[in-house]
Amino acid sequence: MQKKYQEDYLKVYASRASYSRGRIYKEKESLIRTPFQRDRDRIIHSSSFRRLKHKTQVFVNTEGDHYRTRLTHSMEVSQISRTLAKYLGLNEDLCEAISLAHDMGHTPFGHAGEKILNECMKNFGGFNHNIQTLRIVSIIENKYYKFNGLNLTIETLDGLIKHNGPIKDFSVYDEIIKKSIFKNKIYFNQHPSLEAQISSISDDIAYNNHDLEDGLRAKLFDMDALKSVSFISKIMKKHLKNKKDFRREVIVNQIIRETINCMVLDVISNTKENLKRINPKSIKDIYKQDHLIVDFSISMKKNLSEIREFLKINMYNNKKVVNKNNKGKKVINSLFINLLKNHKKYIGKNLFKNEPKERIIADYIAGMSDRFAINLYSNIK
Repeated sequence: MQKKYQEDYLKVYASRASYSRGRIYKEKESLIRTPFQRDRDRIIHSSSFRRLKHKTQVFVNTEGDHYRTRLTHSMEVSQISRTLAKYLGLNEDLCEAISLAHDMGHTPFGHAGEKILNECMKNFGGFNHNIQTLRIVSIIENKYYKFNGLNLTIETLDGLIKHNGPIKDFSVYDEIIKKSIFKNKIYFNQHPSLEAQISSISDDIAYNNHDLEDGLRAKLFDMDALKSVSFISKIMKKHLKNKKDFRREVIVNQIIRETINCMVLDVISNTKENLKRINPKSIKDIYKQDHLIVDFSISMKKNLSEIREFLKINMYNNKKVVNKNNKGKKVINSLFINLLKNHKKYIGKNLFKNEPKERIIADYIAGMSDRFAINLYSNIK
């Protein structure tokens, strides 16, 4: 008999802890926490989550103390997702768990690190940070007597697997993490829960806005350049009136704060319209949809496209950022080559019993912080 939780506030189509599909490995339920709260706690207490504090978001972690890291980004995503979930009558705890875990598979040096590690692994199944997150929570983390991984609920795993939507082609996943590990409990071709959709869109809101803030802080572009983004330009006009009375950092904070709020309100409004149109009677009605329900309006999508193009030109392709990324790529490529020759010196031999050495080496490199990777590179190059 499943335990009942105080979930009367949830909508009929929300994910409910009292009707959770359970875990891969059966465990006794907690007397004081819901299954999704336990997922959140397991993620927070994992080694992989802690290492996110020294992993690049855009700027290499050694550059300054105030730029976003994967850890601060994940925390910001979780808070946006909780806000959306609470207002829409969905499960905040599940949103938080998925949001906190979604970037655990990232390499050092951000997407540049992922790109070069994927190239290193091109003949061995490739590398993908979303799939690596699943490897971490299902295989790599080792803290329990009876199983490897964190043994998260099916709902949390489902949200992590479908961070970018349903999985139509599982071949690349099966190459890196065997489908059988989920024991046929995941329906890969169905749409994810609303909570998973909230986590994904909260990720978009967080990184687009906070990359703008970090870019301004790093002086990769200035406020005048940002005026070229029409959506933000309108918000800037009223705040720039205060530049004589407040520091630049305060004004920037207020601009970013308002853009995030506008996006959150847009998601709420558009999602409510979508829900009204399909009128779901249960969570099963959510799973069988052929499109996202939690989404931006058409006008906000245009705004986001404009912001992304601005960031691409002025930040991601900025010479300073590109040079740092290239150095990161060099570090990872060199580490991979050297570890192929001398992996026994650095990695426990028991890890190589069940999987190819290339995959274990990729796990090892992906788990490094920026600083650890740089220091190891300096020692073995």
